[in-house]
Amino acid sequence: MRAADRTRYARHLVIPEIGEEGQRTLGESSVLVVGAGGLGSPCLLYLAAAGVGRIGVVDSDVVEASNLQRQVIHATADIGYPKTTSAAEKLRALNPSIDVVEHACRFAPDNAQKLIDGYDIVVDAVDNLPSRFLVNDACVLTGATLVEAAILRFVGLVLTVRGGESACYRCLFPDLPAEGLVPSPAEAGVFGPVAGLVGCVQAGEVIKVLLGIGRPLYDRLLQADALDMSFDEVAVQRDPRCPVCGEEPVIRDLGASAASLGLDR
Repeated sequence: MRAADRTRYARHLVIPEIGEEGQRTLGESSVLVVGAGGLGSPCLLYLAAAGVGRIGVVDSDVVEASNLQRQVIHATADIGYPKTTSAAEKLRALNPSIDVVEHACRFAPDNAQKLIDGYDIVVDAVDNLPSRFLVNDACVLTGATLVEAAILRFVGLVLTVRGGESACYRCLFPDLPAEGLVPSPAEAGVFGPVAGLVGCVQAGEVIKVLLGIGRPLYDRLLQADALDMSFDEVAVQRDPRCPVCGEEPVIRDLGASAASLGLDR
């Protein structure tokens, strides 16, 4: 390890569960983060700071003024620029030794497989339900590990999924809710700090999985409530009736996933 890296990662190197071998593993690992918004911002920053060797950033949006209340990877001067460009600039400035790959596109049925391929783990940091279901389905179908999260107002949820082995998002929510039944973050609002809180939990989950340490949130749903600052955990199990990972799945490919989400129209 180079002297500069020993200095940069000194606080990791003295942790027995990480050490030089673990830090080297992080440098050889790759993570795909789908979404460079409220959740993606802190997650991306901490993954880059931790020295994850290759980070892919997927987002098709541009930075807007209303993003800046919680999407801390972006600045006022970035308004109007693609989020992938803005995020990549900050990550490269934070840690020039890592490789940042910009995927300036929407995570969609026709590119999901290609985007996931080549990455060790996927982070779901999207802000809409169809995309969340699609990311889950794509990871289960390919056997990829996914760190899933969602936030609304003061509450955040985190679940880590070992594709095809542990409970997935559809085990909890089998079908996409009817339109208008669940408010979007734009409609209901998001308490800014909860995005940082939950995004950092996602980063921690990613690093633990990559290093094979600790107890990831497999078959456990973590709920964080920033209003009363409480953390609750709910044990979850794979549902044998799950449409994507159950005993008789009806979603066997991304085409079926897209059809179930109305993304094929």
